Amino acid sequence: MAAARGSRSGVSRAALALVAAVLVGCLAGGVSAAEIRRQKNVQVALRAKWAGTPLLLEANELLSKERKDYFWDFVGQWKELDKGSECLTAKCCVQKIVENVRSLLSEPLASVFEFSLTLRSASPRLVLYRQLAEESLSSVPVKDDALEQIPGNGPVEETCCWVDTGSTLLFNPADLHKWLEGSGKGDSTGQPELFDFDHVYPRSNITAPVAIFYGAVGTKCFKELHVHLAEASKQGKVRYALRPVLPSGCQASSSFCGSIGAADAVTLSGYGVELALKNMEYKAMDDTAIKKGVALEDPKTEDLSQEVRGFIFSKILERKPELNAEIMAFRDSLLSSTVSDTLEVWELKDLGHQTAQRILHASDPLQSMQEINQNFPSIVSSLSRMKLDDSIKDEIIANQRMVPPGKSLMALNGALINIEDLDLYLLMDMVREELSLADQFIRLKLPQNAVHKILSAALPAESNSFRVDFRGSHVHYLNNLEEDALYKRWRSNLQELLMPVYPGQMRYIRKNLFHAVYVFDPASACGAETIDMILSMHQDNVPVRFGVIMYSSRVINVIEENDGSKSEEDTSTLIMRLFLYIKETYSTQLAFQFLSDIHSSRSGGDDYSEEPVEAHHVEEAFVDSLLSGAKSHPQDVLLKLQKENLYKQEAEENSRFVHKLGLYKLQCCLLMNGLVHESNEDATMNAMNDELPRIQEQVYYGHIQSHTDVLEKFLSESSYKRYNPSITGKSTEKRFVSLFASYHQEDSVLHDINYLHSHGTTDDVKPVTHLFAVDLSSKTGTKLLHEAMRYLMDGPNRARVGLLLYARRDSVSTILLMKDIIDRTISSFSNTEKALNFLHGLCKFYEGQHMAASSAVGDSISTIMDKVYSLAAEIALPVDDYRAWLTSFSADTVLKGIDKLSDFLFGQLGLEFGSNAVITNGRIFVVGEGGSFLTDDLGLLESMEYELRTKYIHEIIEEVEWTGVDPDYLTSKFYSDITMLVSSSMSVRERPSERAHFEILNAEHSAIKLNIMNSSIHIDAVIDPLSPAGQKISPLLRILWRWIQPSMRIVLNPISSLADLPLKNYYRFVLPSMDDFSSTDYSVHGPKAFFSNMPLSKTLTMNIDVPEPWLVEPVVAIHDLDNILLENLGDVRTLQAVFELEVLLLTGHCMEKDREPPRGLQFILGTKQRPHLVDTLVMANLGYWQMKVSPGVWYLQLAPGRSADLYELPSKLVAIDSLRGKLIHIEVQKKKGKEHEDLLNAADDNHFQEKTDNKGWNTNLLKWASSFISGDASLKKKAEKNTVSISSVGYLIPLNVTADRALKDARQGEAINIFSVASGHLYERFLKIMILSVLKNTQRPVKFWFIKNYLSPQFKDVLPHMAQEYGFEYELITYKWPTWLHKQKEKQRIIWAYKILFLDVIFPLSLRKVIFVDADQIGFWKDHLRGRPYHISALYVVDLAKFRQTAAGDNLRVVYETLSKDPNSLSNLDQDLPNYAQHSVPIFSLPQEWLWCESWCGNATKARAKTIDLCNNPMTKEPKLQGAKRIVPEWVDFDSEARQFTARILGENAEIAEVHFSTL
Repeated sequence: MAAARGSRSGVSRAALALVAAVLVGCLAGGVSAAEIRRQKNVQVALRAKWAGTPLLLEANELLSKERKDYFWDFVGQWKELDKGSECLTAKCCVQKIVENVRSLLSEPLASVFEFSLTLRSASPRLVLYRQLAEESLSSVPVKDDALEQIPGNGPVEETCCWVDTGSTLLFNPADLHKWLEGSGKGDSTGQPELFDFDHVYPRSNITAPVAIFYGAVGTKCFKELHVHLAEASKQGKVRYALRPVLPSGCQASSSFCGSIGAADAVTLSGYGVELALKNMEYKAMDDTAIKKGVALEDPKTEDLSQEVRGFIFSKILERKPELNAEIMAFRDSLLSSTVSDTLEVWELKDLGHQTAQRILHASDPLQSMQEINQNFPSIVSSLSRMKLDDSIKDEIIANQRMVPPGKSLMALNGALINIEDLDLYLLMDMVREELSLADQFIRLKLPQNAVHKILSAALPAESNSFRVDFRGSHVHYLNNLEEDALYKRWRSNLQELLMPVYPGQMRYIRKNLFHAVYVFDPASACGAETIDMILSMHQDNVPVRFGVIMYSSRVINVIEENDGSKSEEDTSTLIMRLFLYIKETYSTQLAFQFLSDIHSSRSGGDDYSEEPVEAHHVEEAFVDSLLSGAKSHPQDVLLKLQKENLYKQEAEENSRFVHKLGLYKLQCCLLMNGLVHESNEDATMNAMNDELPRIQEQVYYGHIQSHTDVLEKFLSESSYKRYNPSITGKSTEKRFVSLFASYHQEDSVLHDINYLHSHGTTDDVKPVTHLFAVDLSSKTGTKLLHEAMRYLMDGPNRARVGLLLYARRDSVSTILLMKDIIDRTISSFSNTEKALNFLHGLCKFYEGQHMAASSAVGDSISTIMDKVYSLAAEIALPVDDYRAWLTSFSADTVLKGIDKLSDFLFGQLGLEFGSNAVITNGRIFVVGEGGSFLTDDLGLLESMEYELRTKYIHEIIEEVEWTGVDPDYLTSKFYSDITMLVSSSMSVRERPSERAHFEILNAEHSAIKLNIMNSSIHIDAVIDPLSPAGQKISPLLRILWRWIQPSMRIVLNPISSLADLPLKNYYRFVLPSMDDFSSTDYSVHGPKAFFSNMPLSKTLTMNIDVPEPWLVEPVVAIHDLDNILLENLGDVRTLQAVFELEVLLLTGHCMEKDREPPRGLQFILGTKQRPHLVDTLVMANLGYWQMKVSPGVWYLQLAPGRSADLYELPSKLVAIDSLRGKLIHIEVQKKKGKEHEDLLNAADDNHFQEKTDNKGWNTNLLKWASSFISGDASLKKKAEKNTVSISSVGYLIPLNVTADRALKDARQGEAINIFSVASGHLYERFLKIMILSVLKNTQRPVKFWFIKNYLSPQFKDVLPHMAQEYGFEYELITYKWPTWLHKQKEKQRIIWAYKILFLDVIFPLSLRKVIFVDADQIGFWKDHLRGRPYHISALYVVDLAKFRQTAAGDNLRVVYETLSKDPNSLSNLDQDLPNYAQHSVPIFSLPQEWLWCESWCGNATKARAKTIDLCNNPMTKEPKLQGAKRIVPEWVDFDSEARQFTARILGENAEIAEVHFSTL
C-alpha cells in the first residue's frame, strides 16, 4: 500500500508539472475559457424503491456473515445510548462503525466490510425484517393494557421495540419478565416461526419457548429488553432471536449514529450507465420544447475527484488554488477532444493493438484501460496515431491461436466466472468468501503457500455417471460377443466406432463394449418381464453382452430384520437354485429359457401378473425345460435338490451380494457397465446411447484398444461397491456445514470429542471424520449407533468416528445411563482396542432391548449394569471403574452435557431436534425415521467424500512445512482435525466448477501483471479492452486492486482487424465512497454517475447496465433520455436523471422428475395471509420461470386449477434478502394416477370449445377484435368483463385505476385489452394519440397494458390523470430478459423483441385476449358497416389462452435463439420472427387495407386503408412527425388535445413551442 501511495503522489507531482507546461499552450491556442465552460454534463443516480435503512444495522448484518458470534459482539458494543456521541456527521459515524469492526476482522476482510457497507448491500435484509415486523404487529393480539405501556401512549404501529411470543406482543420489561416467569414456561403452541437467516442468541435452549425481539440497537427501548432476553436465554428459559428493525418514526429515539441512512433514500451503486451515440437517420425526436423547470437542483460544482486522463484535479486545486481558472480550463480542454464515431479503414486496422500498447505502457494500466474504454469516442483519434510496437502485436496474434480474438474471460483463484452474469455484488460475495476461507486456514496455522494451493486447486470432477462395481461370481452372462460363434462374422475394428452412422443405427462390433446386467427377483412380475426382454433383444442380435444378478426379496427382508441369521426356503431361492443347476448341467441358454418358462406356465405368457409365483409353477417350468434332453427324470432331480440342499448357499449368497450392493431397493434395475438405469427396453437403448460417447472418447485417445477389457477398465477406474442414491445424488441435494466457527468457540463441543478408531489405526492420520448425532431415545438412533460400531469393526483405515449422543430431557434414566457409560468408556479407554469391542457388544445389547423413550421397565437399570459388568470382565476392562461410575451416575449432570451438545447440533449445525445424522467432514446426512443406514452405506459415504472433497486437501496438508507450530502439536489428531475443518469449510464454498488454462497464454509483452506476495486472491483474465465486456470488467478490476490488492495476470486480447469502431458510447461505472456520507450533518447523499463535458451536437441515448436481478425504471427525468441533445439544455449545465430499483427478480428452473420441463405449469407467490400476489408459468425453454418481488419472505406454490390438480409441490419458502435476487431449482412430480394426463389439455378449458382449425380460430379472433372496435350491440348484451385484477405486492401500479364514474358507467360489455410499448418522448406522444383514438371510437371498457421499462417519468405522471379524465384502466407490466436467451444490444431491437417474445408470460395468467397496438402506427379506420370514420391504431390480436396452451411462446423463443445469433438475420425482428416461425406458430394474414404504408403501398389504395403505418421511408428519411401531419390530417386534432391535456397536468404553458424540423 505504501508503494501504491507513493506512486499516486508521484503522479500528482508530475501532473502539476505538466499542467504548468500545458496551460500556456491551451490558452494560447485561441480556445477561450468561457467557450470551454459552456460544455454540458450528464448525471445519473439510482435509488431503491424501499425506504431508507440504518447503516448501523446494515453493518451488523454484514458482520454476521463472517461469524454469527460477531453479530452479538457488535450488539454489545453499540447497545449503549452514548455510543458514537462524539460523531456529529454521517461520515464520522460510518468511520466509527468501521473502526469498531476492524477490532473483530483482520485485513483484507475489514476492507471488504468497509466497501460492502458503502455499497449498501445489506439493505434488503433489513427490508425483509421490516416486512416481518409489520406482519408481527398486525397478526398477534395485543394485551388491553399494552397501549398504556408504549412510550408516549402512541398507537402500536409507532412503537420502537417489542417481543413477539407467538401468542402476544410484549412492549416493556415488566410484561416480558412476567411472561418469562409464568406463561412462557413450557409454552410450545403457536410459537413464532424461525428462519435460517434469524439471529438466535448463542446456546439458546432448543426446546425453550421462542421469543422474537423486534428492535434496533441504539434506541432507548432496546437495551433493557435485550438484557432481559439474553439473561433468560443463558438460563435456558427462552430461545431468543433478534430481528433488527428501526420502525418509522423511531429515528428520534435512536442514539447518535443509530439512524444514519434511515431518513434518506437508499442510493445504490454497482451498475453502469451508457451514453451511446445514436444513429439519427430518421430523426425520431419530439419537437416539443421543455418549458417546465428542472426537477433536480443543477449541480453548481462538478465532481473533480474523478480522474481525467490520469489527473485528479481536486488534488491539483488543493495544491495550486491560485491557478483555479487556468487549471479548470486545462481540464476542460482535455475533455473537449474531438468526438469520433467513424474512422478510415486504414486507421482502424491496428486500433486494437494500439489500444493494448497504450494500456501496457501506462504507469497505471488498470486506470488507463478504464479511461480508454469509458471515453472511447473522445480518445480514439489519438489512439489511431500511435506508432505500434511489433512485439505486442505479435504476442497478441500468437495468443489468438488459443483463444478467439475479442474473447473475454475471467477467473478467481482458478474458477472461471461467467462474465455475462458477473456484477459487483456477486464479485464481492465471491471475494469475501475466498478471503474468509483464507483467514480461517491461516488461523489454523496453515502457511500462506498451502492456503493458496487449497484455494486454487482444481476440484475432482463430480461425474454424473456413478458406477456400481458388481464384478463377481454372482453375475450370470447369457452371451459373450468376443467368443460366441454367433458373432464371428462381425468386425473387430474399434475405429469403426468413430465413423458416422445414421441416427439410431447400431454398431455391430465383436467386442464386449456394453455389459447390460439386470438385477431382479426372478419371482416378481418385473423380473419375468426383464427376462423376456433380454431374450428378445438377444434374439434380435443387439450388440450387448447380457447378464443377470438375481436375489430373493424374502431373504433380503430377513437380512434387514435380524441380520440374516435365519432364512427359510422361498420361491425366489428355489428358482435361483434350479437356474444354477441347469446352467452348470446343461447350458446358460437353457437356464435363461427356464426363467422365461416360469412366467409362461403361470399366465400363459399374455400378461405379467403381480400375483406371486408359487412353487408348483417353478417345478412345472423346470420339468418342461428339461424333459426333452434330461439325463434323468426332472422329478428325481427336484427331489435330490431338495434333499441335499444343492445350490442353496449359492442362492443365498446372491441375495446377500445384492443387499450389500444396495440395489434391492430398486426392485428391478439395469447396470450398463455399472451405471444404474431402469430395466425396460427403452432404458437399455438410451443407456447404450449415453455410454457410447464415453467409449468413443476412450477409443479416440487410445485408452481402449482391441485387448482392453472395457468393463474392467471402467469399474477399476471409478466405481463403488454400494448404491445409495441419497448419498450419491446430485450436488444440489446434498447439505454441507462448516465446522470452523464451532471449533474456534471457547468450550467447543468439538474439543471434547474423543474419537474412536478401527483396530490398529489409533495413531494414524484420518482424513475422514464421521460425527454421529444420535438420539438414544429413538430406535433409529440405536440402530445407527450399532452400525457405527460395526463399521469400525470392519477396519476402515482412513476414517475415525466421533459420537454425539443426546436424548430428550424427559427421557427415562436408562437412556441417560447408557449415554453416560458410552461417554465415560470413550473418554477413558478410546486409545485401546478393548474399548471398541466393549462398545460393539454394549450397542448390540442395547439395540436388542428396543429401549425407546417410553420404556419404563423396573429392572432395566440393573439389567444394564449387569451387562456392563459382564462385558467389562469379558474384555478385560477394569470392572471397578464401571462400578464407581454407575454409583456416581447423575441424570442432571448428563442433561447439562446434553444442553451444551444440543446448542451445537441444533443451533449451530441446524439439525432438527430428534433427528439422527452423520456429519462427514461437513456433509450432513440425515437418517430418516425408520430408515436404515448400514455399514456399507458408511463405507460408501467415506469413499465418496474422500475422493471428491478431501483427498486433494489431505495431500496438500501432508506436504506442509510447518513454521511457528510446536512440534509436539503435530500429532495424528492435529492433522485429522485440520483436514476435517478445512474440508468442511471448503464444502460450503460456492464457486463455479469450470476452469480455463490461462497459463498456456504468453504474457511477456501483452499482459498486465500485478504480483502481490502472500495474496489469497489471484485473478486471471483475458480481456478485449474495446468491448462491452471490457467496459464492465475494467472498473471491477480496479475495485479489487484498490481494496484488497490481489495478484493479477490480465492478458489483453483485442480484435486484430477491425471493420468499424468497436465502441460508440461513453460509459461510467458507479461506485460508492466515503464521500457519499455528509461531513456536515447526518445525511447520506449516495453515489452518482457523472459524465463531464459531453459532446453538444451529438444525439445520445442513455442505457442503464444493471445487475441481472434488477428491474429499474426512470422516475425523475425532464429530458428525453432516448434522444439527449445537450446543446438544447440552455442555461442548465447538467442533465440529470434518477432511476429507481423497482423490483428484484426471483427466477428458477422447474423440472419434472425423469421428464421434460412441465411447460405451462403455473406458480403463484405471496404471503401466508395473501398467497396469490403474483403469478407466472414455466417455459419449456430450460423450465425457466420468473417473478418480480421485493425484499421479504414469500411462499411459492402451485396455482389452483390444473397445475395443483396434476402436480405435487409443497409450499416453498423464499427469502429475498440481497440485491442479487434469487435463483432456485424446483423439481415437481405428478400425483399418483395422474402420470399420463397432459397439463395443457384443451378439453378442460371452456375457452377451447370453439373450432380448432387454424382458419376458423383466426377468423373468430378477427371478428372478436373488429366487433370490439365497432361496438357491436349484440356482443354488448352477451359479453362479460374479462379482466381479473391481481393484488399488488407493493411495487406494481394499482390495476384498476379509478376513472370518472359517468365515463366508466357509459362503457358496457367485455373489456378491450390493448398492449403497447414505447420509448422516448416522440413515441409516448404517439401513444397518447392512440389512447384517444381508441377511446373516442368505442363504447367498450378499455384497459391498456404498457411495458414500463422504457416509459418516461412524465408519461407515467400523466397516465393516471388521463385514465381519470377519459375513463379507462391501465397496468404497467414488464418482464426481464432471461440470461439464457440471446440478448439484443440496441434498445430499439430490444423493444421489438418485447412485442413478440414474452406474450405468454408478461401478462397475468387471468388475461385471455389482447390487442397489440404499435405506438408508431396511426390508425385511419373506415367502418364498413356504418360508414363513419374511426381513428385507431394498427393492431394484431393474440388469444393468450390459446397462445399459452399451444406453447407458442416457447416455439418462438426457440426459433429466435437459433436465428438471432446471426447478425444478418431478423433485421425487422418483430415481423421477421413470427413470419419465419409460421410452421409452428400459425398466423392469419390480413388483407392489405388493414395495414397501409406509404413506402410500399400506392396512394391509389390509401382511400381503402383501415390502418396507416407511419413506417420509415428509406428514400426520403422524412421525420415521423412531419409524415404524420402530411399523411393523416386527423392526427393533428388528437395531437393537440393530448398535448393540451399534458400541459395542463404538468402545469406547463398550454402554448406548446415547436422546433423547426430542419434542426432535428
